[in-house]
Amino acid sequence: MKVLYGIQGTGHGHISRAREILPELTKSAEVDVLMSGTNCKMTLQGLDVSQRRGLTLAYDSNGGVSYLKTALELNPIRFLKDVQSLDVRQYDLVISDYEPISSWAAIKEGITCIGLSHQAAFLSDRTPRPPAVSTVSEHILKRFAPCHRPIGFHFLRYDRFIEGPVIRSEIRQLTPTESDHITVYLPAFDHETLTAIFSDFKQIRWEIFSPLCESAYTKNNMTIQPVGNETFLKSLESCAGVITSAGFETCAESIYLGKKLMAVPIKNQYEQLCNAEALKKMGVPVAQVTDTDFPDKILDMLSSTQRHRIPEIADARRITKKLLRFAERQTNRQDRQMAENSV
Repeated sequence: MKVLYGIQGTGHGHISRAREILPELTKSAEVDVLMSGTNCKMTLQGLDVSQRRGLTLAYDSNGGVSYLKTALELNPIRFLKDVQSLDVRQYDLVISDYEPISSWAAIKEGITCIGLSHQAAFLSDRTPRPPAVSTVSEHILKRFAPCHRPIGFHFLRYDRFIEGPVIRSEIRQLTPTESDHITVYLPAFDHETLTAIFSDFKQIRWEIFSPLCESAYTKNNMTIQPVGNETFLKSLESCAGVITSAGFETCAESIYLGKKLMAVPIKNQYEQLCNAEALKKMGVPVAQVTDTDFPDKILDMLSSTQRHRIPEIADARRITKKLLRFAERQTNRQDRQMAENSV
């Protein structure tokens, strides 16, 4: 059995999920991995990965999506060529974690594609949305990486095809403690912008992680460092709380560890606005650093005794078995069709 696994490289969550699924999948299938996207520094150690440019959102330095930068960095001709040149007919199944090249190539050739992603959860109308639903954003969210069958992941199981979050093994193996620092991961902000914001909170020790920071340094009550897996995990394990964007995986991991959490959704990023609405319903505070009451919200978060909870997490082995069973059914169906055509 041969499988193509497409991974959206924009954001760490897609790669973190693949790190859990791929070791199980490769035990029973021959797997090729394709990754597209340009602004993630995590890798898949030990695996050969075919890299493509794909489609990527660009951010400004103040915590929002820059439509101008995104438009300028798009290369639709290159994208179409990548879709046309990808030979998916050699595969029994295509799995796409919101990776558009593999998705569209599979749709074009009629090869079954399973959407295995957080974004697939938004194919259900039961998944929380913000009060102001964007028709355009909804269309993009659902059509960016189309699939024949979705398996979505979210904080709660809002629909029958939605699982709880995949919590990576590094997180499950941690022993959470509570020290005096707050872990900050707001990747849409420039780290110098963040130091200017958090320098006003002199009574708090901050550990700020930024994809734009080249080397770690300390400034007053703040430690600023690059996004590294080990350093971030160490900070997350022992922090008193987490302030992060409304990205799905980091929020889910923080809640899983029992950490106090504040979400700062990326401006103009519709998926994060949807996640923020789901977090609000769970009682997680949501804010913007530009809010006049942002300092009060931080203090309220730190003084709160409330702990949020994810009732169920996804089992990577069970998900993988489901994928393999589906692939086997597809292979058997194709074999029967070939046998019928040869009669």
